Amino acid sequence: MRGPFVQQKRNDEQETEKAIFVVVKKVRDAILDETFKPGERLPEEQVGKMFNVSRSPVREALLAFEKEGTVVMEPFKGATVKPLSPEEALDIAELRLSLITLAAKPAYRHLSPTDFDIAYGLAKQMTRTKSAKEYFECDRRFWAIIFEKAQRPILWEVFRQLDDRLTRYNPLALKLFPDPGTRPRQREVLIEFLRKGEVDEAVRAFKKLYLEVVHRIMDHLKTEDAG
Repeated sequence: MRGPFVQQKRNDEQETEKAIFVVVKKVRDAILDETFKPGERLPEEQVGKMFNVSRSPVREALLAFEKEGTVVMEPFKGATVKPLSPEEALDIAELRLSLITLAAKPAYRHLSPTDFDIAYGLAKQMTRTKSAKEYFECDRRFWAIIFEKAQRPILWEVFRQLDDRLTRYNPLALKLFPDPGTRPRQREVLIEFLRKGEVDEAVRAFKKLYLEVVHRIMDHLKTEDAG
């Protein structure tokens, strides 16, 4: 008698997990396309109606966002998309740079010509796009190649967590660098130097351009706070 009951319970748990995953993805996409902006509330009922799911998976998804640092949960107020912060932007950038530095050399030894081509194509797509969602997805695929070839799964796990937290900053980054012709090409430069086997120079060049973006974001946020 216990068999069907246990199986039904497992099926229910799987359906709940699937619903939570769907809500997480849809909320992240909504943050990227600025349907939900930093500082805005995310009422459970409204989010549930928007995505046609019950409040339970919405609540679990918001708790997951709180854990990653994307959402702030307050008693009697509920969830709010965490406001952008120059200090947070710098902290995330410095941590990402440390992980990239650790991954670059071991990745280079295992990157094939096809890997270089795919990564470079993704980098160029990021330079051209005006969509924060496309930017985020290409960035995830780009770094997946680097960290997979580095064979450092724990570094990749931490890097993904930082990138998830960085989601809120992607729309602002594209607004600050709207012209693809003048947008910093840090990922393209990284691949160009790695192709030539110049790993240290690849990291230095990437760091210089990446910090240019980060400091532009920080300056913008500080100006907004001062205003």
